[in-house]
This record gives sequence, structure tokens and C-alpha cells, in this order.
Amino acid sequence: MVRKLFQTAYIYLWILLSTFVLGSLVIGRALVGADQEALHRIAQRWGRSILRVSGVEVRVVGQEHLASGRSFILMPNHQSHFDIPVLLGCLDTQFRWLAKAELFKIPIFGRAMHGCGYISIDRSNREAAFASIRQAAEAIRGRASVLIFPEGTRSPDGRLLPFKKGGFVLAVDSKVPILPIGIYGTGDILPKKHLLLAPRPVVLWIGAPIETTGYRRETKDALMDEVRQALCEAVTRASEGRLEC
Repeated sequence: MVRKLFQTAYIYLWILLSTFVLGSLVIGRALVGADQEALHRIAQRWGRSILRVSGVEVRVVGQEHLASGRSFILMPNHQSHFDIPVLLGCLDTQFRWLAKAELFKIPIFGRAMHGCGYISIDRSNREAAFASIRQAAEAIRGRASVLIFPEGTRSPDGRLLPFKKGGFVLAVDSKVPILPIGIYGTGDILPKKHLLLAPRPVVLWIGAPIETTGYRRETKDALMDEVRQALCEAVTRASEGRLEC
């Protein structure tokens, strides 16, 4: 237990220091007009540094789906706060987060997210939420993918929670394909409502794109069902059948 406490303290210290240093760099470069792609690459380095210091190895399956040059709406399951450095560090593509407004209130981290062009969504305000979706659609038209957790929050046991509808409204309005991404292992590293870290291997399983051109807002529930089935399969494959979703 003592060793685990020291390890956790060391990792948290690195997260704080790297967030301060690289977050300040992102903010500074954003103020002088650096492009968002360059800023996102700094964020990728932040994620990779956390994985390296934590000793977390990530195996990625299906990376070729990102190599097509297309924009996607990336939809991973959400097991842990540790999903963030894993996705940033291991997805070999430019993307912008569509994330809850609370994250943008974190000092330095939130300002850096704004600098990178990440998009805040306020679920307590319907009008603001739809404005965020319009902003995300503009980002997609600019050829950057958008990442959103369709569950909206972390699962306490790894099983998929009910999906929020905002990402699917964005999908049918923009006609951009959805890419399901199964994450397995982060829930054991940092479970919901826990602080102690337990580094272990992680698997990302990137599924085949799901086309959205045949759907409309009126039929988005059918799209949600299709994505849920594909994401469940991706999570099951990532866990090698150990997790039922």
C-alpha cells in the first residue's frame, strides 16, 4: 500500500507539472496565433508523457481506420479520467474534444483546451448545448474530427451507460461518419470515485466507421442503437471477452 501511495503521488505530481508547463505553452502559443493543429500536437505530448511516467502500455487495434484522411465523430466508451491521456496520446489523428463545461473551468487546463479549439458543451442549458453542436459541426467542416463520449460520464463498472443524444444530432446534421472506440483497462487504473492509481495495460479497439448519411434527426434513435451495438462489440474485443456491456 505504501508503494502504491508513493507511485500515485509521483504520477499526480507529474500530471500537475506537465499540465502547468505544457498548458502554459499552449496558452502562450495560442495568444500569438499558433494554429490549432500545432497546439493539439502539444496536447498529444502531454498525454504520452503521462502514459510514460505512469508505466502504462497501450495497445491500439484498428488505427488504419484513422488513416483515410476523412473527418470523424469519434465515440469512445468512458471508464475513467485516465481515458483522456490515453486517447490524446494514442489516437494518431487531429481531433477536437466536445466536453462538458466543467472541464473548461479547471485553471490552466481549461484555458489550454480553449486554445486548442476544444468545444465546451453546457448540458444545463439547451440553447447553449445546441450552439456547441453547431460549433462542433464547423470544426468538422474544417477537416478536424470531433471526439465525444456518448455516455456523457464515466461508467462505474465498465458497462455502457445510456447514450446522450447531442453527439447523434451532430452526426446526422453533419453527415460525418462515427468511429466507435472501445477502451479497456483504464477503469482498473483509476476507477470512478477513487484516487489511488493502479497502472496496468490498456487496449484501444477502433471499430469500422458507421456512415450517417442515411439518417435524419427523426431517425437518430436507430443510429444510436447501431452505434451502441458497434461500441459494445469494440469494448468486448478490447477486453478479450472479459467485459459484457
